[in-house]
Amino acid sequence: MNKKYFTISFILAIVFIIGAIFLSQNKTSYTTGKEYSSADIDGPAAAKSSEIVELQNGDSYDLTASYVKKSISGREYRMLAYNDSIPGPLIKIPQGAEVTINFKNDTDMKTLLHSHGVRMDNAFDGSQVTQEEMEPGETFSYKLKFPDAGMYWYHPHVREDYEQELGLYGNYLVVPASADYWSPVNREAALFLDDILIEDGRIALSKKEADRTLMGRFGNVMLVNGDTNYTLSTKKGEVVRFYVTNAANTRPFNFVIAGAKMKLVGADGGAYEKDQLADAVTLGPSERAVVEVLFDTTGAFAIQNKTPDKTYALGTVTVSTDPIDISYAAEFNKLRIHNKIVQSIDPFRQYFDSAPDKQIKLSLEMGSEMMNMTGGHMMPDGAMMGGMMMSESSDGIEWEDTMRMANQMSDTDSIKWKIVDQATGLENMKIDWSFKHAQPVKIRIFNDPNSMHPMQHPMHFHGQQFLVTARDGVPETNLAWKDTILVKAGETVDIVLDASNPGAWMAHCHIAEHLEAGMMFSFEVKS
Repeated sequence: MNKKYFTISFILAIVFIIGAIFLSQNKTSYTTGKEYSSADIDGPAAAKSSEIVELQNGDSYDLTASYVKKSISGREYRMLAYNDSIPGPLIKIPQGAEVTINFKNDTDMKTLLHSHGVRMDNAFDGSQVTQEEMEPGETFSYKLKFPDAGMYWYHPHVREDYEQELGLYGNYLVVPASADYWSPVNREAALFLDDILIEDGRIALSKKEADRTLMGRFGNVMLVNGDTNYTLSTKKGEVVRFYVTNAANTRPFNFVIAGAKMKLVGADGGAYEKDQLADAVTLGPSERAVVEVLFDTTGAFAIQNKTPDKTYALGTVTVSTDPIDISYAAEFNKLRIHNKIVQSIDPFRQYFDSAPDKQIKLSLEMGSEMMNMTGGHMMPDGAMMGGMMMSESSDGIEWEDTMRMANQMSDTDSIKWKIVDQATGLENMKIDWSFKHAQPVKIRIFNDPNSMHPMQHPMHFHGQQFLVTARDGVPETNLAWKDTILVKAGETVDIVLDASNPGAWMAHCHIAEHLEAGMMFSFEVKS
């Protein structure tokens, strides 16, 4: 990655030094403080392994959020879990089924249960647009419909930067109604990619209010399914289908299984139009990918997050010489065209080249103290000169926290992340969009490279699915249904929204700290 750092004045250098001294002497706001201590492990039950729960149409299932104690790298921490496991139970459901999740908030905070990517009835979205935040001890029955095959997930929609960071996340695996939807494989595995920030033996997290709102909380410990030592044992010749979910607050992952043959077959909302071979798959927060991997040689294969500057070890797949019952290598080597997906997209192609119906810009507003901290300068016309003190990435993605001190000192008072309707100038929750039911909407998303801190944003739309049709004017040639898209710094992304699910919904950046700093709006689909 090519990086360029802007020079700051001597005065600003002094500001940074003073800030460093301040932080070293006043850590309570930026680590754990008295209101939450990750070292307080008396009382909570020990976290257990995640289980697979299979539900059928009409079934009910009880799900509880509560504190647990969990070991990470040999030390126990106070964390949060669904049904005492991190991740929560993997809930397996047939496509088209309707189930009821009886949810209980057994934490000491308000919370909601949001079923991310699921096109459920509006009343059960689990967002502030549709439901009052649940107080400690409250219960709510979420009646959920699952019309789409693929991997989805559930998580809080209150203080995600805190509650999700501590372990509140789990998957729904929606099994396709058609037996040949996916190619045959020897086994399946669900992987949650995550990171957590641990400093001085404690989880660095503020319960009082969101912090690190400038870039979001990057962790320094990598986790797969809640652990640092994920392993999977397979046999030579096996094909494994991995369902990969990025549950990190802000970190993008570039998912790799070094030395193995990998094929990208699905995204957020099911299969791509056609399979494609892939060396790596990039996932922004909340995005999912379905990859099939052929292990045709024995040995240990490293699961990695491979960024332009650094490679993180995430886990290991060990392949033995044991014989397999059946080989699917021939099927793996075929790049299928998923005709049903192609047909589901066909009615929307007429909108791909049309002018956008809506245009939004992603930007940032800083308080004066934070502008000084980041080196912002005023232009003669009163505009701000952006990008001060940030590393410039050739791929438009900040893979690491490149402004650690400024990020650590940022909060919801000093940082306001903005989604701006370019037609009206309205920002965030003042945006008031109304769409006609079943009328596709083309939306252009522009990530302003001249904002005070240009960086990537994973944009998520509740209750609907969309197609990514173009990036910087270049048409996408292999489509899949999505609910979240990572928009790089300086990039323009066109999507066509299938506005077919009536109700009032949210759209927002899925970097948890950016959401807390205001980066959200609502829209209505009128029936």
